[in-house]
Amino acid sequence: MPPSSASTSAADAKPAGASGGVQSLERAFDLLERMADAGGEVGLSELSGSSGLPLPTIHRLMRTLVACGYVRQQPNRRYALGPRLIRLGESASRLLGTWARPFLARLVEETGETANMALLDGDEIVYVAQVPSRHAVRMFTEVGRRVLPHSTGVGKALLANHPPEEVRALLGRTGMPAATEKTITDPDRFLDALADVRRLGYAVDDNEQEIGVRCLAVPVPNSPTSAAISISGPTGRVTEAATDNIVPVLQEVAAQLSVALANQTPA
Repeated sequence: MPPSSASTSAADAKPAGASGGVQSLERAFDLLERMADAGGEVGLSELSGSSGLPLPTIHRLMRTLVACGYVRQQPNRRYALGPRLIRLGESASRLLGTWARPFLARLVEETGETANMALLDGDEIVYVAQVPSRHAVRMFTEVGRRVLPHSTGVGKALLANHPPEEVRALLGRTGMPAATEKTITDPDRFLDALADVRRLGYAVDDNEQEIGVRCLAVPVPNSPTSAAISISGPTGRVTEAATDNIVPVLQEVAAQLSVALANQTPA
Protein backbone atom coordinates (compact mmCIF):
# COMPACT_ATOMS: atom_id res chain seq x y z
CA MET A 1 0.00 0.00 0.00
CA PRO A 2 1.45 3.38 -0.92
CA PRO A 3 2.28 5.77 1.90
CA SER A 4 -0.32 8.40 2.57
CA SER A 5 0.09 11.93 3.81
CA ALA A 6 -3.61 11.97 4.64
CA SER A 7 -4.64 10.76 8.04
CA THR A 8 -7.84 10.28 9.94
CA SER A 9 -8.42 12.02 13.21
CA ALA A 10 -8.09 10.32 16.56
CA ALA A 11 -11.85 10.39 16.86
CA ASP A 12 -12.20 8.56 13.52
CA ALA A 13 -9.73 5.88 14.59
CA LYS A 14 -11.28 5.05 17.93
CA PRO A 15 -12.90 1.63 18.52
CA ALA A 16 -16.47 1.40 17.26
CA GLY A 17 -17.93 0.19 20.53
CA ALA A 18 -20.16 -2.86 20.47
CA SER A 19 -18.79 -4.09 17.13
CA GLY A 20 -15.27 -4.30 18.55
CA GLY A 21 -13.92 -2.84 15.30
CA VAL A 22 -12.18 0.37 14.34
CA GLN A 23 -14.68 3.08 13.53
CA SER A 24 -12.67 4.72 10.75
CA LEU A 25 -12.33 1.39 8.94
CA GLU A 26 -16.03 0.65 9.27
CA ARG A 27 -16.86 4.09 7.94
CA ALA A 28 -14.42 3.80 5.04
CA PHE A 29 -15.82 0.44 3.93
CA ASP A 30 -19.36 1.76 4.32
CA LEU A 31 -18.50 4.67 2.01
CA LEU A 32 -17.01 2.28 -0.57
CA GLU A 33 -20.17 0.19 -0.53
CA ARG A 34 -22.34 3.29 -0.87
CA MET A 35 -20.24 4.34 -3.86
CA ALA A 36 -20.74 0.92 -5.44
CA ASP A 37 -24.50 1.09 -4.82
CA ALA A 38 -24.56 4.49 -6.53
CA GLY A 39 -22.89 3.13 -9.65
CA GLY A 40 -19.27 3.76 -8.66
CA GLU A 41 -19.14 7.56 -8.73
CA VAL A 42 -20.54 10.07 -6.20
CA GLY A 43 -20.03 13.51 -4.75
CA LEU A 44 -19.17 14.25 -1.13
CA SER A 45 -22.56 15.82 -0.46
CA GLU A 46 -24.30 12.66 -1.72
CA LEU A 47 -22.19 10.51 0.59
CA SER A 48 -22.91 12.81 3.49
CA GLY A 49 -26.64 12.68 2.81
CA SER A 50 -26.79 8.89 2.52
CA SER A 51 -24.37 8.04 5.34
CA GLY A 52 -25.26 10.75 7.84
CA LEU A 53 -21.58 11.53 8.39
CA PRO A 54 -20.38 15.14 8.47
CA LEU A 55 -18.56 16.43 5.39
CA PRO A 56 -15.20 16.95 7.16
CA THR A 57 -15.15 13.30 8.27
CA ILE A 58 -16.04 12.07 4.79
CA HIS A 59 -13.40 14.33 3.25
CA ARG A 60 -10.67 12.91 5.53
CA LEU A 61 -11.69 9.33 4.78
CA MET A 62 -11.87 9.94 1.05
CA ARG A 63 -8.45 11.60 1.01
CA THR A 64 -7.00 8.49 2.64
CA LEU A 65 -8.78 6.17 0.18
CA VAL A 66 -7.54 8.28 -2.73
CA ALA A 67 -3.96 8.19 -1.43
CA CYS A 68 -4.18 4.39 -1.17
CA GLY A 69 -5.61 3.99 -4.67
CA TYR A 70 -8.99 2.61 -3.62
CA VAL A 71 -10.78 5.78 -4.73
CA ARG A 72 -9.87 8.36 -7.37
CA GLN A 73 -10.98 11.95 -7.69
CA GLN A 74 -12.47 12.89 -11.04
CA PRO A 75 -11.81 16.19 -12.86
CA ASN A 76 -15.39 17.19 -11.97
CA ARG A 77 -14.46 16.85 -8.26
CA ARG A 78 -16.59 13.76 -7.82
CA TYR A 79 -15.13 10.53 -6.47
CA ALA A 80 -15.00 7.15 -8.23
CA LEU A 81 -13.98 3.65 -7.15
CA GLY A 82 -10.28 3.14 -7.79
CA PRO A 83 -8.27 0.51 -9.66
CA ARG A 84 -6.72 -1.11 -6.56
CA LEU A 85 -10.15 -2.52 -5.76
CA ILE A 86 -10.08 -4.61 -8.94
CA ARG A 87 -7.35 -6.95 -7.70
CA LEU A 88 -9.10 -7.41 -4.36
CA GLY A 89 -12.41 -8.10 -6.05
CA GLU A 90 -10.95 -10.58 -8.53
CA SER A 91 -9.18 -12.51 -5.76
CA ALA A 92 -12.29 -12.59 -3.59
CA SER A 93 -14.44 -13.71 -6.54
CA ARG A 94 -12.09 -16.59 -7.35
CA LEU A 95 -12.15 -17.75 -3.74
CA LEU A 96 -15.93 -17.46 -3.57
CA GLY A 97 -16.19 -19.51 -6.75
CA THR A 98 -13.93 -22.19 -5.28
CA TRP A 99 -16.13 -22.47 -2.20
CA ALA A 100 -19.27 -22.63 -4.34
CA ARG A 101 -18.19 -25.39 -6.75
CA PRO A 102 -19.13 -28.40 -4.53
CA PHE A 103 -22.61 -26.94 -4.11
CA LEU A 104 -22.96 -26.31 -7.83
CA ALA A 105 -21.83 -29.88 -8.47
CA ARG A 106 -24.70 -31.08 -6.31
CA LEU A 107 -27.12 -29.01 -8.38
CA VAL A 108 -25.83 -30.63 -11.55
CA GLU A 109 -26.12 -34.08 -9.97
CA GLU A 110 -29.73 -33.54 -8.89
CA THR A 111 -31.07 -31.47 -11.80
CA GLY A 112 -28.91 -32.61 -14.71
CA GLU A 113 -28.42 -29.01 -15.85
CA THR A 114 -25.51 -26.55 -15.81
CA ALA A 115 -25.18 -24.71 -12.47
CA ASN A 116 -23.87 -21.18 -12.04
CA MET A 117 -23.02 -18.69 -9.33
CA ALA A 118 -23.15 -14.97 -10.00
CA LEU A 119 -22.59 -11.74 -8.08
CA LEU A 120 -23.99 -8.24 -8.40
CA ASP A 121 -20.89 -6.12 -9.05
CA GLY A 122 -21.88 -2.48 -9.32
CA ASP A 123 -24.52 -2.34 -12.04
CA GLU A 124 -23.53 -5.64 -13.66
CA ILE A 125 -23.86 -9.36 -13.08
CA VAL A 126 -20.56 -11.27 -13.06
CA TYR A 127 -20.42 -15.08 -13.20
CA VAL A 128 -17.86 -16.40 -10.70
CA ALA A 129 -18.35 -20.17 -10.87
CA GLN A 130 -19.91 -22.83 -13.06
CA VAL A 131 -20.23 -26.61 -13.16
CA PRO A 132 -21.40 -27.85 -16.58
CA SER A 133 -24.14 -30.34 -17.26
CA ARG A 134 -23.18 -33.82 -18.45
CA HIS A 135 -25.66 -33.62 -21.32
CA ALA A 136 -24.22 -33.34 -24.81
CA VAL A 137 -26.46 -30.31 -25.36
CA ARG A 138 -25.77 -28.00 -22.45
CA MET A 139 -25.40 -24.35 -21.56
CA PHE A 140 -22.02 -22.71 -21.06
CA THR A 141 -21.29 -19.31 -19.57
CA GLU A 142 -17.67 -18.24 -19.27
CA VAL A 143 -16.59 -17.55 -15.69
CA GLY A 144 -15.86 -13.84 -15.47
CA ARG A 145 -18.50 -12.93 -18.05
CA ARG A 146 -20.44 -9.76 -17.28
CA VAL A 147 -24.04 -9.14 -18.32
CA LEU A 148 -26.74 -6.63 -17.48
CA PRO A 149 -29.16 -7.83 -14.79
CA HIS A 150 -32.46 -7.12 -16.53
CA SER A 151 -32.14 -10.03 -18.97
CA THR A 152 -31.00 -12.76 -16.56
CA GLY A 153 -32.56 -14.95 -13.90
CA VAL A 154 -29.68 -14.29 -11.51
CA GLY A 155 -30.09 -10.56 -12.10
CA LYS A 156 -33.75 -10.71 -11.11
CA ALA A 157 -32.95 -12.84 -8.07
CA LEU A 158 -30.30 -10.36 -6.94
CA LEU A 159 -32.42 -7.24 -7.46
CA ALA A 160 -35.73 -8.57 -6.15
CA ASN A 161 -35.29 -7.19 -2.63
CA HIS A 162 -33.74 -3.87 -3.62
CA PRO A 163 -35.93 -0.77 -3.20
CA PRO A 164 -37.75 0.10 -6.44
CA GLU A 165 -36.07 3.50 -6.65
CA GLU A 166 -32.64 1.84 -6.55
CA VAL A 167 -33.66 -0.59 -9.28
CA ARG A 168 -34.97 2.25 -11.47
CA ALA A 169 -31.74 4.18 -10.94
CA LEU A 170 -29.68 1.14 -11.97
CA LEU A 171 -31.81 0.58 -15.07
CA GLY A 172 -31.44 4.25 -15.92
CA ARG A 173 -27.66 3.94 -15.80
CA THR A 174 -27.41 0.70 -17.80
CA GLY A 175 -30.34 1.03 -20.15
CA MET A 176 -32.38 -2.07 -20.98
CA PRO A 177 -31.10 -3.32 -24.34
CA ALA A 178 -32.89 -6.33 -25.79
CA ALA A 179 -30.72 -9.45 -25.91
CA THR A 180 -33.64 -11.32 -27.53
CA GLU A 181 -37.23 -10.57 -28.51
CA LYS A 182 -38.23 -11.90 -25.07
CA THR A 183 -36.06 -9.51 -23.04
CA ILE A 184 -37.92 -7.17 -20.71
CA THR A 185 -37.09 -3.62 -21.82
CA ASP A 186 -39.61 -1.61 -19.78
CA PRO A 187 -38.77 -0.63 -16.16
CA ASP A 188 -42.36 -1.07 -14.94
CA ARG A 189 -42.56 -4.58 -16.40
CA PHE A 190 -39.22 -5.41 -14.84
CA LEU A 191 -40.42 -4.24 -11.41
CA ASP A 192 -43.50 -6.44 -11.88
CA ALA A 193 -41.17 -9.35 -12.62
CA LEU A 194 -39.26 -8.64 -9.40
CA ALA A 195 -42.56 -8.71 -7.50
CA ASP A 196 -43.14 -12.18 -8.96
CA VAL A 197 -39.69 -13.25 -7.71
CA ARG A 198 -40.56 -12.14 -4.18
CA ARG A 199 -43.92 -13.92 -4.36
CA LEU A 200 -42.64 -17.18 -5.83
CA GLY A 201 -39.21 -17.34 -4.16
CA TYR A 202 -37.29 -17.82 -7.40
CA ALA A 203 -36.53 -16.01 -10.66
CA VAL A 204 -36.92 -17.13 -14.26
CA ASP A 205 -35.10 -16.15 -17.44
CA ASP A 206 -37.37 -17.54 -20.15
CA ASN A 207 -35.51 -17.04 -23.46
CA GLU A 208 -34.63 -13.50 -22.34
CA GLN A 209 -30.82 -13.75 -22.53
CA GLU A 210 -30.65 -16.40 -25.25
CA ILE A 211 -33.39 -17.98 -27.34
CA GLY A 212 -33.85 -21.65 -26.50
CA VAL A 213 -32.43 -21.31 -22.98
CA ARG A 214 -34.36 -21.23 -19.73
CA CYS A 215 -32.79 -20.38 -16.37
CA LEU A 216 -34.04 -20.68 -12.79
CA ALA A 217 -32.29 -18.71 -10.04
CA VAL A 218 -32.46 -18.00 -6.32
CA PRO A 219 -30.45 -15.63 -4.10
CA VAL A 220 -27.97 -16.96 -1.58
CA PRO A 221 -29.43 -15.77 1.74
CA ASN A 222 -27.22 -13.69 4.04
CA SER A 223 -24.33 -13.85 1.58
CA PRO A 224 -21.45 -11.47 2.46
CA THR A 225 -21.97 -9.99 -1.00
CA SER A 226 -25.05 -10.14 -3.20
CA ALA A 227 -24.91 -13.62 -4.74
CA ALA A 228 -27.27 -15.96 -6.55
CA ILE A 229 -27.12 -19.50 -7.91
CA SER A 230 -28.92 -20.84 -10.93
CA ILE A 231 -29.38 -23.72 -13.31
CA SER A 232 -29.73 -23.23 -17.03
CA GLY A 233 -30.64 -25.57 -19.84
CA PRO A 234 -32.60 -25.97 -23.05
CA THR A 235 -36.25 -24.97 -22.82
CA GLY A 236 -37.15 -28.53 -23.82
CA ARG A 237 -35.67 -29.85 -20.56
CA VAL A 238 -36.15 -26.92 -18.15
CA THR A 239 -39.92 -26.98 -18.54
CA GLU A 240 -42.69 -25.67 -16.30
CA ALA A 241 -43.12 -29.21 -14.94
CA ALA A 242 -39.39 -29.53 -14.21
CA THR A 243 -39.45 -26.19 -12.38
CA ASP A 244 -41.49 -27.67 -9.53
CA ASN A 245 -38.73 -30.22 -8.90
CA ILE A 246 -35.74 -27.96 -9.50
CA VAL A 247 -36.64 -24.92 -7.39
CA PRO A 248 -36.68 -26.73 -4.01
CA VAL A 249 -33.22 -28.13 -4.78
CA LEU A 250 -31.95 -24.65 -5.69
CA GLN A 251 -33.34 -23.20 -2.46
CA GLU A 252 -31.88 -25.97 -0.31
CA VAL A 253 -28.43 -25.70 -1.89
CA ALA A 254 -28.51 -21.88 -1.57
CA ALA A 255 -29.23 -22.23 2.16
CA GLN A 256 -26.35 -24.69 2.60
CA LEU A 257 -23.99 -22.44 0.65
CA SER A 258 -25.02 -19.53 2.85
CA VAL A 259 -23.94 -21.44 5.95
CA ALA A 260 -20.62 -22.40 4.34
CA LEU A 261 -19.89 -18.80 3.36
CA ALA A 262 -20.74 -17.59 6.85
CA ASN A 263 -18.24 -20.08 8.27
CA GLN A 264 -15.72 -19.11 5.57
CA THR A 265 -14.85 -22.74 4.91
CA PRO A 266 -15.30 -24.90 1.83
CA ALA A 267 -17.95 -27.62 1.82
